[in-house]
Amino acid sequence: MTATARDMQDLYRELVLDHSRNPRHFGRLEDATHTADGINPLCGDKLRLYLRVDDAGNIESSSFEGSGCAISVASASLLTDAVTGLPVEQARRCCATVAERLAGDESAELASNLEKLRALDGVRQYPSRIKCATLAWHALRSALNHDAVPATTE
Repeated sequence: MTATARDMQDLYRELVLDHSRNPRHFGRLEDATHTADGINPLCGDKLRLYLRVDDAGNIESSSFEGSGCAISVASASLLTDAVTGLPVEQARRCCATVAERLAGDESAELASNLEKLRALDGVRQYPSRIKCATLAWHALRSALNHDAVPATTE
């Protein structure tokens, strides 16, 4: 591994740690138009995702609440940071791209304004933790689809 690759890996690791210790957009969003619950039965991560989508189809605001491991919390925090301000269709594409990248498809390209989501790529080294990282993204898909049942990683 080159020094630059190692530096980037260290930077992403720090980003994940920061988001797990200081989650962004944490708490209930009172005027949410879309919500979804998510559960990872394997390790007990639970969250509720809140979105406020305007009439033009843009995600005006997002937040989450719940409990889980550091990776689960960091992923939800990174998600809310990333999708706030995006059109719903771009958020859907982002969701699919993150899932593809976590499944090992490094060719799945993130939009330039979403580069910090590469921080989740390191989770691939720990296959048992991929479900922790994808929980919030499953919940995002469920919220955007108005699914009535909780999103699950199983």
